[in-house]
Amino acid sequence: MPSPIVSPLPERSLAIAQARRELIHGEASRARSNACVDSWITRSWQRCLESGRRPQQRVSFDPVSQSISRDTAECNRALVSAARPVIERLSRAIADTRYFAILTNADGIVVDVGTLPDGTDAASRYARDIGRIGVDLSERAIGTSAIGTALAEQESVWLHRGEHFFDDTSVYSCAGAPLFGPRGDCIGMLDLTGVQVVERPELRHLATLSARSIENMLVMREPCELLLHLAWPGSAGSEATEGLLCIDAGGSVTGANAAARQMLHQPLARSQHALNFNDLFALPLHMMFDAARRGDAVLEVPLWSGLRVQVRPQRGGNGDTGAPVPDARPRLRDVETALIRKAVADARGNVAEAARALGISRATVYRKLWRGRPAGAPD
Repeated sequence: MPSPIVSPLPERSLAIAQARRELIHGEASRARSNACVDSWITRSWQRCLESGRRPQQRVSFDPVSQSISRDTAECNRALVSAARPVIERLSRAIADTRYFAILTNADGIVVDVGTLPDGTDAASRYARDIGRIGVDLSERAIGTSAIGTALAEQESVWLHRGEHFFDDTSVYSCAGAPLFGPRGDCIGMLDLTGVQVVERPELRHLATLSARSIENMLVMREPCELLLHLAWPGSAGSEATEGLLCIDAGGSVTGANAAARQMLHQPLARSQHALNFNDLFALPLHMMFDAARRGDAVLEVPLWSGLRVQVRPQRGGNGDTGAPVPDARPRLRDVETALIRKAVADARGNVAEAARALGISRATVYRKLWRGRPAGAPD
């Protein structure tokens, strides 16, 4: 049975109302109560106040112009395609809660919507107000909401009723999670919203996991020669924790999901140089191509940091692009370099210890490792 339309718990409602009086209206209070309002909400309230907004102003939920809507649809075609299966699953999962899913671009403009609640009551009309493709739901348009706050903070959020800035939006409860593209830039957000519904902060977790599913789909659809599935040794891999890394024929990293960026400590969007496979992994690239051709399940691969990761290499979906594929035959120089890199990794970066284990001088280790570096790579 669908959840009935209810009011928030009295103590929660009163605490939010008190925080609004203190932080928005500037009323003094003997007992500060704004601890019940998260910091990202107070920052959003402050931005609204600084822009001259007042809670009593009406919110119209206007769509953007037709030209902007067309451009937005074209620019976000890949995002909508990747998100559609996830939104369909979400719509089934939350159908009995009267919550629904909204997908926006990085500017807060709606690009896709899940199944809206049926009905002709006020709650259904409020849902239809925001559940329309092309509506601007950014913070500049509708004030504090999960959409604007998730995009501004670039982290998942939960907002309930009066935590929204405007009185007109205080009927909504919503969870939001930002979406990051294969190169680490914020490309939009996923929102789960209900109208005059029971507070369900656990939806923040669901929104976050669903956002990761969309991001993973975008990475797996990225053209590349190798798609590397990364996991820590001994860990049970899952969609939420598995790293995904796209590698082109020359070894350049062309895309990654959030898990891979965190595992490798490489925020691609802010990298000052083109990141290469050889900057990360202490073995030659052709060995990874060989493993992908053989269909090897999992390799344990040393990183330059001294850590090891499990890698499942998979040939990418480039199609007939004409991109060159590295020679499968290993060269003696590459094998030698790989052995030296492995020794350095085993020594946790201690070159002197690695040189002793190999029976060569430190100078030889440095010289051969430098020779194995790609041109323009950092020391």
